[in-house]
Parts: sequence; C-alpha cells; structure tokens
Amino acid sequence: MNLLSVLSFSHHLLMQCIHPGDTVIDATLGKGADTLLLAKLVGEKGCVYGFDVQQQALDLTMLRLEQEFPDAASFVRLSLCNHALMARAIPIDHIGTVAAVTFNLGYLPGGERDVTTTEASTLPALHTALQFLRPGGLVTIVLYTGHHGGAQEAQAVETWAQQLPQNEYEVLRYQFANQQNHPPYLLAIEKKAGNTSKRKAGII
Repeated sequence: MNLLSVLSFSHHLLMQCIHPGDTVIDATLGKGADTLLLAKLVGEKGCVYGFDVQQQALDLTMLRLEQEFPDAASFVRLSLCNHALMARAIPIDHIGTVAAVTFNLGYLPGGERDVTTTEASTLPALHTALQFLRPGGLVTIVLYTGHHGGAQEAQAVETWAQQLPQNEYEVLRYQFANQQNHPPYLLAIEKKAGNTSKRKAGII
C-alpha cells in the first residue's frame, strides 16, 4: 500500500462526501487544483464558489478549468475576495447545505511570497465555513508552516479546531512525521450528521 500525499488524501476525503448537484466552496483558489476537482464532482447541476485575494489566482484557475473542464464555466463562480468575506458572495439560502469547503493556506505557488493567508482572516473564514456546511459535510484545511507567519497561523487554526464541540464535529489530523523542510499537513473537519441546526447568526 502506498500512503497518499497530503493533497491526495484531502482529495480522497472530498470524493467521499461530494455528489453531483452539490454546492461546494474553494476558499483559497491558488492554481485551481481543488476548484477543478470540486467542479468535476458536483457537475453541471451543482455549484462551486471560489475565492482568492489575487487576480493571478483567479486567472490561473479559470485557465485550468478552460483547459481541463470547459463546461465548468457555467456553474463555477469565482470572486476576487478575501475568504473572510466569502459569505457576502454566497446566498444565505446555502447556510447548512454546502457539502464541502476547501482551504489551502499560505501563499500562491509561483506568486508573491509576502501575500499569504493569516489567522486574522482564516479564522473568521473557517467560522463561516462551518455555518454553511451541511450535516455530514467536510472542511479540509492544508496547512503550510515554512513561510513567515505560517507556523503562527497553523497553531491558531489547530487551537480553534481542538475547541470545536465533540458532539458536533470530528477533527482529523493527517501528517507525515519524518519529512524534512516543513511539510504541509491536513486538518479535516466533519460536521456530524446528527447536527441539523442552520444557525444564521454571526454571518458576516
């Protein structure tokens, strides 16, 4: 058996919980790898919302979709927006209905390394993600600690995740313990199926 990379394992988990027609969110577009997977999983009857603070990320994601899944243009909606504010671009009717939300923290590969996610925006975005998530839905967070501020952001995210109520959420950590040079790792948060609340308070 070959162990999956962090990104591959994240995609494996997403494939288990997303079905055709679902609504999903990519909170950090990057180069579009997660967006492409989400689009393929939900299909033309679904909806993908994607967010990034850099126009370059939107352009790279659209180019990837055009090359590998051109039909996705009709149901993928990208916004030049900080993920902390993504609730402003998603209809309130989607609260409690979203199948999955993905986060890849850090900076855009090949882009400006001083433009990074930070705990100041990531923690509110994660809070919003849980509000939109449906029972049985999944949030995946790939964390990078090698860049300036990355370790601080990762620690803040871990502390937040550890404090989630056990009766409402399950939190998984997937990490290789013997890799060098600050390898990324994954936190996956599943909203337990018994939690049917659609709390709308606190949406930004």
